[in-house]
Amino acid sequence: MSSAEDIPIIVEFTGGLEMLFADERKHKLSVPAKDSKGDAVTVGWLVEYLCDELMRDMRKEMFVLDGHVRPGILVLINDADWELEGEATYALQPNDNILFVSTLHGG
Repeated sequence: MSSAEDIPIIVEFTGGLEMLFADERKHKLSVPAKDSKGDAVTVGWLVEYLCDELMRDMRKEMFVLDGHVRPGILVLINDADWELEGEATYALQPNDNILFVSTLHGG
């Protein structure tokens, strides 16, 4: 279900999150520019995509809780806190770097 136009992005995981994604910290991805409704793909869409297509671990709840990125996981879009960019509604742009950093520590 690929559209004619794809967007190259880089997704990175640190702070232990990489273990959910086959112990790979950096992923170069090509994602469709539009979602199934024809809207621009967003970070919210990307989170679902990562869970469905990239996550190799069954413990999805360590990354997503109630359909949202779990509290305690920082999300940076091109080195800026995603709260400054509109969080899950941010529309992905070519060559964006999306970094997920877990601040959660077991004890």
